[in-house]
Amino acid sequence: MNGKLVAGGIVLSALVAGVGGYWLQEYAFYAPVAFQTGAEIVLTPLSSPNPVAIPVSDVQGIDATSSPLRFRACFTSQISLATLTEGYTVYDKPTPLNAPSWFTCFDAGKITQALDSGEAVAFLGQANVVPNTSDAQVDRVIAVFPDGQAFAWNQLAPGVAP
Repeated sequence: MNGKLVAGGIVLSALVAGVGGYWLQEYAFYAPVAFQTGAEIVLTPLSSPNPVAIPVSDVQGIDATSSPLRFRACFTSQISLATLTEGYTVYDKPTPLNAPSWFTCFDAGKITQALDSGEAVAFLGQANVVPNTSDAQVDRVIAVFPDGQAFAWNQLAPGVAP
């Protein structure tokens, strides 16, 4: 009888820890982003290191204070992909990071496939978007599809080991 109680306690503890870990990863730290109207999304032009706001619509985003890599956003670009490619810095080695399952507009797998196939293009939103957090540089990356559908995330700059 004691063995069953011990085994049951272990299983129950593991179940509580698993549910708690899942909740912490998926829900606990995320909050909607309050974007500044007219400056929701910025891109770095080819002619300057200073990012500039671009016109966008339907912006929704999430972020968390627990990590500079938890930012995700979905929006529609009002500038064509061709115009963006001519005037803004293309990002080397974009790597979309997974979003929580409940933030359904952001699909890292779909974005990665589109970037790899050349369907979408990634741009440097802002270099070192989270200054003074550590020795690692975190960049904001913007991926834009031909239909204007676009996504943003923060990632470690190329060459920075995780």
